[in-house]
Amino acid sequence: MEYKGLSMRIGHVPELDRDFVPLGLFFRTYLAQAKHPFAVAVEGGGQVAVYETALRDPRLGSEADRLYVDRLVKCLLWMWGGYKVTVCGSDAAWEQLRRTYAPGGSRAFDEDFMSRIYEHPFQVERCAWSDHPRSVGGGEGMAGALNGCRIGIDLGGSNIKVSAVRDGETVFNEAFPWQPKTAVDPQYHYAHVRQAVEAAAACLPRVDGVGVSSAGVFVENRCMVASLFLAVPREEFDRRCKDLYIRAVADAVGADVPLTIANDGDVAALAGSFGGVGGALLGLSLGTAQAGGYVTDTGAVTGWLNELAFVPIDARTDVAIDPWSGDGGCGVNYLSQDGAIRLGPYAGLEPVGDDPSQQFRYLRAKMEEGDERGAAIYRTMGGYLGHALAMYELFYPARQVLVMGGVVGGAGGNLMLERAREVLADYGSVLTVDAPDERVRQLGQSVAAAALPQVK
Repeated sequence: MEYKGLSMRIGHVPELDRDFVPLGLFFRTYLAQAKHPFAVAVEGGGQVAVYETALRDPRLGSEADRLYVDRLVKCLLWMWGGYKVTVCGSDAAWEQLRRTYAPGGSRAFDEDFMSRIYEHPFQVERCAWSDHPRSVGGGEGMAGALNGCRIGIDLGGSNIKVSAVRDGETVFNEAFPWQPKTAVDPQYHYAHVRQAVEAAAACLPRVDGVGVSSAGVFVENRCMVASLFLAVPREEFDRRCKDLYIRAVADAVGADVPLTIANDGDVAALAGSFGGVGGALLGLSLGTAQAGGYVTDTGAVTGWLNELAFVPIDARTDVAIDPWSGDGGCGVNYLSQDGAIRLGPYAGLEPVGDDPSQQFRYLRAKMEEGDERGAAIYRTMGGYLGHALAMYELFYPARQVLVMGGVVGGAGGNLMLERAREVLADYGSVLTVDAPDERVRQLGQSVAAAALPQVK
């Protein structure tokens, strides 16, 4: 096919979306013709991550040049996270990004989001290729271990799972029900988290470290965005919630106890690493949304943002528009319950139900019944997944992918993973793709979270 002046051969075109343009394939095709050195540095949370690449034309004289720069920086921001982008080797790229990542620009949402979570005005700067920054952080810290006396907490939407671990042995494992998303007063969240920590601490002779797994964005242990505080007004969230987990743990076991808080996607990847899957692992959770996490080959959590839901996988920007960010082609609209629901009419199935969960269960039931229309949805999503993984492979030095979540459950999930492997084979990828086995399931998020803090 021809797209933005580039000729691309797409293997395994998703059958219900024949116009899909895999962003990873677009990147590869573009880079095969790119010779001018170019780099983008992303800074935030005490880290600097640098991506070295190339441009076909540093003046961005074609649509392909401009799209490559736009989608590349979008990917890097949501994978790594940061408030400062430094463009090295193209003044035209700097000018384009300076316009788009500004109030009123086409990436104004991203500019505002990153400014808010890093509590720093968003910046786009430039430098010569020879002067580009060097990477700092992003992998040498937070290596998982279970030595000593540790507490791990997994903060879910309906319960808090907490574990006490003593030299690798789980001595306490309990789930406490709660309803955080409807609680307006942050004191509710504080009290429940503190109670869970105190219950685990009572089963240990001492506490050497506490690890917390939660959905949301965390910068240096501070909660910047989290769905668990959905009902809390923004002013109250900014005033009382950003340090809430830190205060609850400190009040329960002491402020001098090492604490590490990480996104649940990273902790899921860490659980896979501990479960025998190994390091250099990318974890994906495909459910009501799309979550991601990454563990290095040394078993370290990087502290990157890893918000893969908002990383584009389709080079088209005018389809599958995400209502939150206003951008098109992002993974959340392809690799989630909403992605399946979006495909229903294309397969000849009108999803039945009052809410997305019911609609997805209807489509999944069709697959379980052997309805070919349901199978077409899962094969299409498997195509999306394979092409997405081929794109992620350009940025994450992973060897293995662990895919979990309700979307990949049952026979449909098996079909999805099988198709994804076929797509990756077309790319010549070295990635292996699996669902979590029983060892990983038994380990659980709360025990894996206990491995987060560095304990001497």
